[in-house]
Amino acid sequence: MFPFIQKMLSFQRSFSVSPSLQLPSPMETHLWFVVPDEFKSVSLLNQYMELLSPCEKENVLSMRGEQLQKQALLARTLVRTTIARYQINNRVVDPRSLKFKRNVHGKPELEWESDGGQCPSPLHFNISHTSSLIACGVTVNSSIGIDIEEKQRKIKNNILAFARRYFSLHEVEHLSAISDSEVQRQEFVKLWTLKEAYVKALGRGFSAAPFKTFTICIKNGFRRGFDHADVLESGAPEVVVESSDRPERLTNNWQFGLFELVSSHYAAVCMEKDKTSDAGMSVPIRLNVRKTIPFVEDECISGTDAVVPIAGLIEQF
Repeated sequence: MFPFIQKMLSFQRSFSVSPSLQLPSPMETHLWFVVPDEFKSVSLLNQYMELLSPCEKENVLSMRGEQLQKQALLARTLVRTTIARYQINNRVVDPRSLKFKRNVHGKPELEWESDGGQCPSPLHFNISHTSSLIACGVTVNSSIGIDIEEKQRKIKNNILAFARRYFSLHEVEHLSAISDSEVQRQEFVKLWTLKEAYVKALGRGFSAAPFKTFTICIKNGFRRGFDHADVLESGAPEVVVESSDRPERLTNNWQFGLFELVSSHYAAVCMEKDKTSDAGMSVPIRLNVRKTIPFVEDECISGTDAVVPIAGLIEQF
């Protein structure tokens, strides 16, 4: 059993996260993340455990090993404390009061009640994690999917064999043209990160939206991949998605952002374009990134060397 579970604190605490933040504007994403290795305090982990529902606590305790339990606890804590930072319907939110549901494909969603009864929440969120970093993205009135991957992620199988199994023909051809094995591995991870974010934004899951059925590509003739030199020279290229069965059909109601996060991870954001703007118009994602230790400290790292755009239209603030 995880040591901090053995002595649960019995007294009541104040769990309000203040001050309350304004909800993201249209085409704006707030990304919050935690680094599990930075959480050493048993009393703080105890406090986080008190935020969870009985079902969430059971799920945390069902994980094998202290590290997996800690990661599961931090993931659920990050979602609850992130959402509770925002006033929804002019209410200050207690993170313990939040309720969640899953759509037909299993994607978690916020369950929200107004004075008139249960209604769809304007706030959308998505979470992604590795063993070394956990992130939660938030938007308003726009579906969102995020994915983070370690830059040094190792591929057990042969990369091209693995790509042929999961990627579209165009993506496989792109990877096959790269002779440097390390560059090829990096391109694979970046593509995987973008594809994962897109599928999660759709809210349908891998089985309902297999990776082979769509292609991630670069607009305006950019064909050499996600190269930093090109980004520095001409700005990050726009990322688009097209149907593998009908390459001429671009799915243009999604906007992507791909960037390096704290030098160690690739992060991708995919969000639905603002419904009030022209369908063919490309509006940058306004991205705000913050590192947090909930109830202790927050740090805005947007516009620093910790967030480096690679592809997609991104405007940091």
